[in-house]
Amino acid sequence: MNAHTTRVIAQGTFDVLHPGHVHYLREAAELGDELHVIVARRGNVTHKAPPVLPDRQRRDMVDALDVVDRARLGHREDIFVPIEEIAPDYIVLGHDQHHDEDAIADELDRRGIDCELRRASAREPRFEGELLSTGDILDRIVEERG
Repeated sequence: MNAHTTRVIAQGTFDVLHPGHVHYLREAAELGDELHVIVARRGNVTHKAPPVLPDRQRRDMVDALDVVDRARLGHREDIFVPIEEIAPDYIVLGHDQHHDEDAIADELDRRGIDCELRRASAREPRFEGELLSTGDILDRIVEERG
């Protein structure tokens, strides 16, 4: 009997890895057997400032995390291509990601991709000064190191 491998996709920019990213990826991994992470290409990031770090470096850092089975860069033109290739059971969005869940669900349906969309929970800081946002980390670096 063939056991079904439950595949989960998480995605993001992952410019500067921080505890919020780890929380998101661990929570996503708990839903399945394999966690695939799609790292956004710099040229595709239009909803916020583009990442500081190169695409490959960000992908390699995410891929090095034990909880991640495979990290790959997103497709240059069509963000749904890797999703079609992976054929996930779940796509987990970060708690504060800008994505329109209804638009994603509609496009998944249009393409015949049968998977469930979930939204990860937020992680609160656990001690004074803990930063859970790449923007906040970059701001602190500029503030302290200018």
